[in-house]
Amino acid sequence: MKRSVRIAGSGLLALLVVLPACRAKKVEEEVLAKSVVLAPVTVRDVEERVAATGQLLAKQRADVAAQVGGEITTILVDEGESVADNTVVIEIDPDRRKIDLDRARARAAEASSALAEAKRQHRRVQELAAKDIASRAQQDQAQTALEAARSRLQAAQADLGAAERATADSRVTTRFAGVIGRRFVSRGEFVQPGQKLFELVSLDPVEVEFSLPESDASRLVLGLPLDVTVAPYPGELFHATVSMISPTVDERTRTLRVKALLPNPDGRLRPGLFARTDLGIAKRENVVLVPEEAVLQRADGAVVFRVVDDGAKVERIVVSLGRIKSGEAEIASGLSAGDSVVVRGHAALIDGAAISARNADGTPAVAASAPEGAKADEVAN
Repeated sequence: MKRSVRIAGSGLLALLVVLPACRAKKVEEEVLAKSVVLAPVTVRDVEERVAATGQLLAKQRADVAAQVGGEITTILVDEGESVADNTVVIEIDPDRRKIDLDRARARAAEASSALAEAKRQHRRVQELAAKDIASRAQQDQAQTALEAARSRLQAAQADLGAAERATADSRVTTRFAGVIGRRFVSRGEFVQPGQKLFELVSLDPVEVEFSLPESDASRLVLGLPLDVTVAPYPGELFHATVSMISPTVDERTRTLRVKALLPNPDGRLRPGLFARTDLGIAKRENVVLVPEEAVLQRADGAVVFRVVDDGAKVERIVVSLGRIKSGEAEIASGLSAGDSVVVRGHAALIDGAAISARNADGTPAVAASAPEGAKADEVAN
């Protein structure tokens, strides 16, 4: 009996010695483990987008000038009014032009009659010459009169054409549909040929002009869609398509000038407005992404620490980086869906180091993982 008590006492003593040793070892391991914050590796489709700023321009704009001189007798359309194509806006003394046109028509008719008479005289002289009645001098005289009559008719017809053109130009019309932006003259004012009369602006469609870095030049194509926003209509998207890509890059700014057509049937969008554009360039599937802070730049390249051994340790991996945008980095190679990486506390880590996963607030956490093939919202470029 005493022997049994001694054996039991010895076992208890040994247990009391072992427990503190195990507890000390555990504490030592916890002290050696580095506290880190983890994030999952995600895989999703990425749409590359480019944001730019520019302005709205009129697709067509013209300062319409007078083609003839004279007094402005009528103004039919005022500033700010919409007009169709070939609409008369201003008349420059059309009555005077009509008088000039009637005079030119009369001169042309007179020259035509004179030519007819010269032809009859020339034919009569030729008949007499065939009978040896008309002399050579008479024949030459009739031929000269005929040619002179033809020249006078040509000159009269040219004057008639000029008078007709002046009559048409006295009624100043629009060359395309639009809005009268500004009028430079008033009724009763005398104008000279070439003097500006009014500004004509087309509002449907309008153009969006902006510039992009030369690095995006190879990915631009005509017809590419883009979204446009303007300050007067916050939160509203207008949809345009790329209509012009400059063939040259600006040598000073290293940018490429781009234009896009923007429908404006209700005329709400005005040329000169500041515009923001959001251009979708390309869409790529199954892109591997990690938070940007997970990537460290070292002498041997871009490095991330991947969690291994069920979250107990980390593995140092050199990765191939893609684009880094909006706080996320594309990993071209080195990681896959389901991995977890260290995003905080990794500055002093080494390959194979023990870690203790923590939340951002310092509380213990379990290593996170992302379901393979997960999809998420688009990443702005």
